[in-house]
Amino acid sequence: MAATLTQDRFTGDEWLFEQKFDGIRLLAYKNGDDVKLFSRNRLPQNVPAVADAVKRLPASQLILDGEITWHGAPVKYHVFDCLWLDARSLTSLPLEERLEILSELPLKPPLYRVATLADELPWERAAREGWEGVIAKRRGSLYEHRRSPHWLKMKCELAQEFVVGGFTDPQGKRVGLGALLVGYFEGDDLVFAGKIGTGFDTKLLLELREQLDKIEIPEAPFTKGVGLPRLRKHWVKPEIVVQVGFIEWTAHGKLRHPRLLGVRTDKNAREVVKE
Repeated sequence: MAATLTQDRFTGDEWLFEQKFDGIRLLAYKNGDDVKLFSRNRLPQNVPAVADAVKRLPASQLILDGEITWHGAPVKYHVFDCLWLDARSLTSLPLEERLEILSELPLKPPLYRVATLADELPWERAAREGWEGVIAKRRGSLYEHRRSPHWLKMKCELAQEFVVGGFTDPQGKRVGLGALLVGYFEGDDLVFAGKIGTGFDTKLLLELREQLDKIEIPEAPFTKGVGLPRLRKHWVKPEIVVQVGFIEWTAHGKLRHPRLLGVRTDKNAREVVKE
């Protein structure tokens, strides 16, 4: 079961949250004294310390799902689900029942059971502690052999200011604008960094469109960068500054999975540089 990336931040009684580890997904299969380890893509993995620890567990048949990390330290297998126990498949059981069964297994290092987070805003703890992010799992969900909307991953974000240099027209039922075209100053150049299409509500879309229409110009203000849209685009004076959250910079200097966090009225556009 693979998690789906989300840009949303939410909590609720219908969700459980766990730490997202920066490692490699690992499925452990035990059948008697025979233990096999596989990646999510079904490639065999050779991790003797983990295989030996799984072999010692008091179950004749077992399938565990988790993630291994090492990072210069002894390997750790962070187990977050149990799919099979002895002669019984557990995938059709609700999440909470599978976790209860997992809690009864006597995991010992390098096996570690992934704990449920009790934080009110778990993604903020993830950022403070340097985690990759958190996983939100819907209570009552079954284990599916696919990427599921019932498991959502919230990755920790980078954030900085960007200058709006243009926007695209809305499509379908969207109003106001489609996406903001943003960049940053590098000396006298305005470098194109990408498109921001999420993080808006209807009120903000309409307010921004009204502001942007007043400062529209005929030519693109961006002087460096590739990938500028050719259709349904408008250019504006680089005056409006926005705060943007994003996962990382791509190899081509663009924002990966950006979302609008807000409009900055306290920042001069010429002060916006790549952080």
